[in-house]
Amino acid sequence: MTIDLRQLRHVLTLAQTLHFGRAAEILGMTQPPLSQSIMALERELGAALFLRSKRSVALTEFGRQWLDHVRPALAAVEALPEIARQLREGRAGRLSLAFVSTADYSILPRLIHDHALAYPGVEIELIEATSDRQFQDLAEGRIHAGIAIPPDTALPPSLDYRPLLREPLIAAVPQDWLDGKQILARAGRIAGEDWMRHPLVIFPRRVAPRFHDLILGHYRGRGHQPRIRQEAIQMQTIISLVSAGIGMALVPQSLRSLARTGVRYLDIDDAPVLETGLVWRRGDDAPTLAGLRRLALGE
Repeated sequence: MTIDLRQLRHVLTLAQTLHFGRAAEILGMTQPPLSQSIMALERELGAALFLRSKRSVALTEFGRQWLDHVRPALAAVEALPEIARQLREGRAGRLSLAFVSTADYSILPRLIHDHALAYPGVEIELIEATSDRQFQDLAEGRIHAGIAIPPDTALPPSLDYRPLLREPLIAAVPQDWLDGKQILARAGRIAGEDWMRHPLVIFPRRVAPRFHDLILGHYRGRGHQPRIRQEAIQMQTIISLVSAGIGMALVPQSLRSLARTGVRYLDIDDAPVLETGLVWRRGDDAPTLAGLRRLALGE
């Protein structure tokens, strides 16, 4: 069965006017071609759409029920050019964005808020993933972009990266250690370097080598060997372990917004700085990715 879109418009216009002459005038055609178009469609459908007499035109019951399906179908077809324009401009469609857990307390919320305002028609899939997993997923085309901590070596040539944020690390310390004078603090800052002898909770090097090495380098640069008590790949888990007294942790300063009973955040002297940025696959021409880059990087 072949149905011309023009025939559907003819039927709908006649159904609205129930008058061949007025319908033909609205459609910008003469009455005989309109009548022939309707009759050809009825033959194609195998059923009459209209009851005709010398004085009136009326829809058949079949015609009324069939037009209930025609109206939304035709509206959907007529919307296709606008949908194509929005997809082409990155104002509609889907965007898959991965992020490291540290970004959940700094870059991510504001970026998603601003993106929703700028591109309300884009559906974002958010995936929490470690940086190493993001690089793999990007290389294999599973995601469009990631908010990641850059590796300590060069990225694969298939990926591109731009920094978004640099923030100092602070100490997350069990409150019990402070209450028991195991660690001394003055005006929101850890005093001295004696705190470096306490056990540490940290990201594994395999998932965040730059973050891991940044922390260890801070210790070793001051002549201390860190006592790693426990490794964990999610920032929420690390803070929970600190709350339980397993150890202390060095975390980005944006983690202050993660309030947890039994945890105190303190500044440290000569704090190392952690960089987080946007990474994507070179040559990815997805319009939604271009929109994200414009918003995040000002491109």
